[in-house]
Amino acid sequence: MRKEEKSQLIENIGAEISKYPYIYFVSIDGLNSVETAKLRRMCFRNDVKLLVVKNTLLIKALEKMDIDYSELFPTFKGSTSVMLSNVNNAPAKLIKAFRANGGKPALKSAYVEECFYVGDSALEELIAIKSKNELVADIVAALQAPAKNVIGALQSGANTLSGVVKTLSERAE
Repeated sequence: MRKEEKSQLIENIGAEISKYPYIYFVSIDGLNSVETAKLRRMCFRNDVKLLVVKNTLLIKALEKMDIDYSELFPTFKGSTSVMLSNVNNAPAKLIKAFRANGGKPALKSAYVEECFYVGDSALEELIAIKSKNELVADIVAALQAPAKNVIGALQSGANTLSGVVKTLSERAE
């Protein structure tokens, strides 16, 4: 490959990575073609982009980015695939779901919510991170809870009061 082609490829990798806020670096060593195709389909269905890149090109592309990814570079041994997503925990959940059938893919490292995660042991922690939509739903539910409690208390009080009035009116007869 000529130098111009490599530099163009590095720019393409960098441009693709810069489109997504959450990056997972995984190893898919040992997957056969059928399993790899299944993984790609799962990624497509979950809006996760899967790229297979050479480590040297990936490192050069990341070095040109605004964020310093050098902490993750030691994890780029063997073949590395990149999972890109707009939802912070979608690739982690996808990896766990795919592992139900086997032990791959293995998480090498990730950049999520402006933090670096290194090693496969961080997968459960990444799954537990709530997405923006989940956090908004939790906040809305927390804000609605007191109002629902007040409305429930008022409605039960009204029922109790009407029951007392009905009982008193029946006694007077």
